[in-house]
Amino acid sequence: MSNLLPPLVIAVTGLNAIDSPGPGVAVIRAIRDGLNRPVRIIGLAYENLEPGIYMDGICDKTYLISYPASGAEVLYNVINSIHIKEKIDVIIPNFDAELQNFITIAPRLKILGIQTFMPDFEMFEARDKLNLYAFGQKHGMYVPKDKIIYNIDTLAAIGEEFSYPLVVKGKYYEAAVAYTLEQAQKAFYKISAKWGLPIIVQQYIQGTEINIAALGDGEGNAISIIPMRKMYITDKGKAWAGITLENETFLELARKFIAATKWRGGFELEIMMTANNELYIMEINPRFPAWIYLSAGAGQNQPASLVKMAMGEKVEPFTDYEVGKLFIRYAWDLIVDVSEFQQFTAFGSL
Repeated sequence: MSNLLPPLVIAVTGLNAIDSPGPGVAVIRAIRDGLNRPVRIIGLAYENLEPGIYMDGICDKTYLISYPASGAEVLYNVINSIHIKEKIDVIIPNFDAELQNFITIAPRLKILGIQTFMPDFEMFEARDKLNLYAFGQKHGMYVPKDKIIYNIDTLAAIGEEFSYPLVVKGKYYEAAVAYTLEQAQKAFYKISAKWGLPIIVQQYIQGTEINIAALGDGEGNAISIIPMRKMYITDKGKAWAGITLENETFLELARKFIAATKWRGGFELEIMMTANNELYIMEINPRFPAWIYLSAGAGQNQPASLVKMAMGEKVEPFTDYEVGKLFIRYAWDLIVDVSEFQQFTAFGSL
């Protein structure tokens, strides 16, 4: 019966399956596995060499879209032009830097018939790196002390206050642990050149890093929570292998965050568990992590559940998941004819 339904057309960003991967390919795989009906996946790419464009079985069609810096109006016009051709039902953005534009245009997309399931501006700003310490103080959560800086001259004083090592972070992405003032200055220049100002300088917390992927229903309820410990980490700090964990305190922290924000959509908590079992929130990423396919493998398919909620379905909270389920990422040489690359580069679609 489900195969008699027309394909659900779902647009997804984040197709850069590289050494610092976007979540898009994992989100698409989970959706294809978890929806009991036909789907047509529309890839939305920012670069013409994003691997997800060319991978078999991932996108049915892919379009080149404008960079987030182009603004919300340009994005709306691009999405509208794609929608005229594809009749999109749901859009799932997967990058921090693009979310503000998508949240801005979400009401207009809904008028077109395009559903989203994202946080609103209040939720989005509450967990922003610039506001995270204040959020933790307000809701009784451990968050490392930080300073927001625009000038490199303030680094020396912060180093004396926090002591070394400390963590230097970009507004959207990238972080470096600095053990000396010189290393902190180098990280400041490198990260600000790539992501702009301000830079966040954060107190270093020693412990075990835990990542939690979760899905909120927008009413304060947790639909799914999957904790994972990284087992292999790249030189960029990205998980290349990880394993699901059983720990009620991890689940409680995610529930507490969802209840406090009434979070709508997927997110990732990056936490550090100290030797005293204190859980420090290091970052809150406002979208699915790149390892989100593990949620499907562990029995709680978060991307498929998000699509169902975006389409107005009632999704009951998951109660169990498989502990000790492992993901291992790998590199694969994809052979593509140059004509496909030329077509996408020239015409902006494939």
